[in-house]
Amino acid sequence: MVDPITVEVIKYAAIFAAEEMGIVLRNTAFSPNIKDRLDHSCAILTPGGDLVAQAEHIPVHLGSMSIGTKNLINYIMNEKIELKANDVILTNDPYISGTHLNDLMVLKPIYLNNKLVAFVANKAHHVDVGGAVPGSIGGKVRNLIEEGIVIPPIKIIDNGNIRKDIIKLIETNVRTPRYFRGDLMAQIAALNVGERRIKEVVERYGVKTLLDAWEEILSYTERYTRNIISKKGRVGSYEAEDYMELPEGDLVSIYVRIDIGKSSVKVSFEGTSPQVEEPINAVYGVTVAATTYALKAVIDPEMPMNQGFYRVVSIYAPEGSLVNPRPPAPVSGGNVETSQRIADVVLKALANAFPENVPAASCGTMTNVMVGGKGWAFYETIGCGSGGRPNGDGVDGVHINMTNTLNSPIEIIENEYPILFIKYELRPDSGGPGTYRGGLGIIRAFKVLEEGVILTIYSERCRTRPWGLLGGKAGAPSHHYIVKSSGEVISLGAKSTIALSRGDVIYINTPGGGGYGDPCKRSRELIVKDLEEEKISLNHAISEYCYSK
Repeated sequence: MVDPITVEVIKYAAIFAAEEMGIVLRNTAFSPNIKDRLDHSCAILTPGGDLVAQAEHIPVHLGSMSIGTKNLINYIMNEKIELKANDVILTNDPYISGTHLNDLMVLKPIYLNNKLVAFVANKAHHVDVGGAVPGSIGGKVRNLIEEGIVIPPIKIIDNGNIRKDIIKLIETNVRTPRYFRGDLMAQIAALNVGERRIKEVVERYGVKTLLDAWEEILSYTERYTRNIISKKGRVGSYEAEDYMELPEGDLVSIYVRIDIGKSSVKVSFEGTSPQVEEPINAVYGVTVAATTYALKAVIDPEMPMNQGFYRVVSIYAPEGSLVNPRPPAPVSGGNVETSQRIADVVLKALANAFPENVPAASCGTMTNVMVGGKGWAFYETIGCGSGGRPNGDGVDGVHINMTNTLNSPIEIIENEYPILFIKYELRPDSGGPGTYRGGLGIIRAFKVLEEGVILTIYSERCRTRPWGLLGGKAGAPSHHYIVKSSGEVISLGAKSTIALSRGDVIYINTPGGGGYGDPCKRSRELIVKDLEEEKISLNHAISEYCYSK
């Protein structure tokens, strides 16, 4: 039995170790996607692969980290690979790591006196891993191998020695080898820092105290979660359905049923559409991450997050479905887009159980934009509007739900790539009308400055719209188009790949969030303020908010 004070010290030492890992990764990375957008995540895990501590990074990475680690441990055991001190194992296989090919996952064991005491791990989104299109997400692909290079679990560091031959092999198969090499070295540096910090804790308290404290941390989270579910008293079954958009125009369904007991929660995606030959399939790790995020956000945002949560919450996703496909189904967009819809549908179901805690739908898309030419590839996600809330408007122009990245600074992009930005502003009238309106989407436009450029947009909410709650109306859908240098305007769907010429301008219009409550009950003061700030037009105020001068 470890005394409570020591447990707390060890708990926060692990959390701060994960945070410091993230700082090292960010500060030493090469690509703007990691050093500026912060598209990476770090965690500390037990010898069995249970999540103990995580930094405040990317929900879709973190929720899948334990699944990826346990899959790696099983792979190592089945393949009879000896994972020693000073070894680092690398993979990006989504069916093992739990996200998509762009996310390279690295794992390092921590030994003390020949005893395995922990794992440190991180994931980072590499801007390109080969495949059919620059950026490696989307495009007309039908299986995993078309999305990029698939790296099975392999030692990238063996007994302290970097495998330069493997690095060279991977570099040869990606469009941005300098970014790949630099970002991978940053990931390894982060692992070394995490290892050093955990060893410092072990040297002070001993292995037994560390492992006993970690078990108490997990048990506490289990007790906390059961207690909070019991206190909320929302026993019952809650269902919801939402849709994903296929490039040809069809919709596929994500259906969820949430059974809340007196001290447990069961989530089932039975009834979801089968997997498709499009890259919107989401591997099981993504489904767990999105479901976990939504449950935690609604039931108790302050709830500690570690493996103890999964002793209370079970998540079932049928094999062969959109939310748990069988290989070699393509999955690049499932990580970034289907994850958002899974969060949406779980939140929609929970709105019936916790109406006071659930906002209207946020935009429901990360709006992935990938541009590439000779020797370069650029990737970013673009913010949008969050949903109107029970006590206030949605937030304008932010990254929502399953992403926690920053925007890509225009100055950095223009310095790194042959791209010139001409517009970056909030999108008027895009927030869903309501007593509390949805947040506004973003208009982002840029010109390409060279020939032979390929653009891929992989987004959602073009044909469907972010739903409102309690009388609130839906947010505006996404809308993307190109203005050619000749003046011709080409409309783009939610998922498009197209060749560009010098001088072409791409306009990205992201969705707004749904509205919350009856729009005609919105206060006149808030309407006038929105008019003054040009967030809504006068016609919009009159037609949607019952406004009169």
